[in-house]
Amino acid sequence: MTRVWMLPVVLVLSGAVVATGLALRGDPVMAAVLLVLFVLFAGMNSPLIFPRTVPAAEARRRSAVDGRPVVYWRPGCTYCLRLRLRLGRDASRLHWVDIRRDPAGAAEVRAANGGDETVPTVFVADRPHTNPDPSWVREQLPPAA
Repeated sequence: MTRVWMLPVVLVLSGAVVATGLALRGDPVMAAVLLVLFVLFAGMNSPLIFPRTVPAAEARRRSAVDGRPVVYWRPGCTYCLRLRLRLGRDASRLHWVDIRRDPAGAAEVRAANGGDETVPTVFVADRPHTNPDPSWVREQLPPAA
C-alpha cells in the first residue's frame, strides 16, 4: 500500500523543498504558487481521485453480474489518469483494479499484453483492450438504472 503513495509523497516533499528555497530567497508568492502546483500534481497522481479499487477476482465476479467493464490501472500512469478524468462521473460505474495492490490483477494484465504491465487495460466481456479511447469505454457501459 505504501508503494502507491510514494510518488505523491515525493512530489509534495519536492515542492516543499523548492518552495522553502524560494521563500528564503525572498520570493514567497512564487514559493506558494509552486507549492500549490506540486500538491495538485501529487493529488492527480494519488489513488484519491480514482474510485475505490477491488481485487481482480471480485471485479471479475461483479462484472459478470452487472456487465460493467473492469479497468486495470496503477497510480502515476498518465494514461490511466487521462481515462479517469475523461470518464468523469461515469468512472464510478466501472470496476477498478490497482495492479500495484493486486498481484493477480497484474498477472492478468501481463497475460493480456504479452508480458507487459501496460495500463490502462480494460476488460469488456472478458476481452482485453489496452489503452482504449475514453469515449469508447463510456459506450461499453450498460445503461444506468
